[in-house]
Amino acid sequence: MHTMNWPQLLTSDQLGRESKPRVYDSARSSFRRDGDRVTFSSAFRRLQDKTQVFPLADNDYVRTRLTHSLEVASVARSLGARVGADVCKRHQLQENGGDFGDIASAAALAHDLGNPPFGHSGEDAIRHWFINSTIAARAKENLTEGQRVDIERYEGNAQGFRLVTRLQMPDNRGGLQLTCATLGAFTKYPRASVVAGTDSYHGASAKKFGFYQGEAEHFATVASRCGLISRADGEAWWARHPLAFLVEAADDICYRLVDFEDGFRLGYLSYLETRDLMLETMRPAHRPKRLDEIPNETRRIQLIRAMAIGSAIEECAEVFLSRETDILAGTFDTPLIDAVEHAPAWEEIIRISRERIYNTPRGVEIEAAGFEVLGGLLDVFVSALNDVCSGAKPSPRSRKLLQLVPLENIGPNRVPDPDPYIRLMRMLDFVSGMTDRYAVTLYKKVRGISLPGQ
Repeated sequence: MHTMNWPQLLTSDQLGRESKPRVYDSARSSFRRDGDRVTFSSAFRRLQDKTQVFPLADNDYVRTRLTHSLEVASVARSLGARVGADVCKRHQLQENGGDFGDIASAAALAHDLGNPPFGHSGEDAIRHWFINSTIAARAKENLTEGQRVDIERYEGNAQGFRLVTRLQMPDNRGGLQLTCATLGAFTKYPRASVVAGTDSYHGASAKKFGFYQGEAEHFATVASRCGLISRADGEAWWARHPLAFLVEAADDICYRLVDFEDGFRLGYLSYLETRDLMLETMRPAHRPKRLDEIPNETRRIQLIRAMAIGSAIEECAEVFLSRETDILAGTFDTPLIDAVEHAPAWEEIIRISRERIYNTPRGVEIEAAGFEVLGGLLDVFVSALNDVCSGAKPSPRSRKLLQLVPLENIGPNRVPDPDPYIRLMRMLDFVSGMTDRYAVTLYKKVRGISLPGQ
């Protein structure tokens, strides 16, 4: 049976660089540099005004995608360090066990970079527009099946891979030139949008796709350098990099617990139900002993959340280590949080969150408005793109609208690329890269609802 091996999985080879990696530096490894590159990228900075759960929140306590990403990176580092220490002992690895934590942390920092404005409802809005709009139908006329599916099933995970390997530092081959280990750990769904056999496969890693047709070659390089297992001959589909399970677990732990905490802070959940359900995620030994000595309910919940994160890290690490052989063989394909001892409590948290937190009237109203905003922006700019590329003389309106689009999202000298797939992907880069507030502001301006300076 073919299996992945840790020395190759921990490769410090960088995408786009042929030169040998630097001499190992325990103070600042190649993987720690990956985290630094992500942190200083413009895409990471834009997360400060992108929705986590509550779009355009008035309360400055509520988390954004930026704070969420920092929290996930912190948990991922702890998970990686915990797992790495044991794996290095098991396999007598010479590498620093801290590399596991650095890889997981860097991948976690980047995990939400591809999310559009308005969170997951923004993804839905983009998909809806490209499937149902007559303007989109015209723009898609000459696409291949894979290219069409890329766009119609717009996927934040694939957009994130595109961002770090192509759009950020675009003058470099490989974009940010992250290590292949970090890119492997980043890719939660290591397959293309169109792959034969995925409909009958029920593993978690094939639920969505992780890279577009335009970046398939990049991921093939990552898979080859890391030694990932191919799931189907001749198809762009691989088993996950093992550390992707840790990044996924860190995300699951954070968004379930801290979204629950935010729900309590905003009054959607009572103290007692928040306290009791958070405590149910922990073993008795991990629960706070003197909780009632804290006079403030908010601080009590903060303490319980902190203890619950520590307990979840321990349980997820235990599952990973107990299933390490299956993970390396590509036969284990379940989120770690679904396999822990207290999985029913975690599932109950997400059920209540969907009913009481994610579907609040204000949130639903703003998400519905997000459909109008993103659909309206795509209407305006893709229509202008169609007009300019039609072969006839474009209207002054179309030319003026495209002047609002950054040069990198049009083409050199503001001439759109002759390839319709490249044109549409660049326009998707433009719209999906907007922050929530910028998307609303630009929509109002191009629709004439407000004018500059007003």
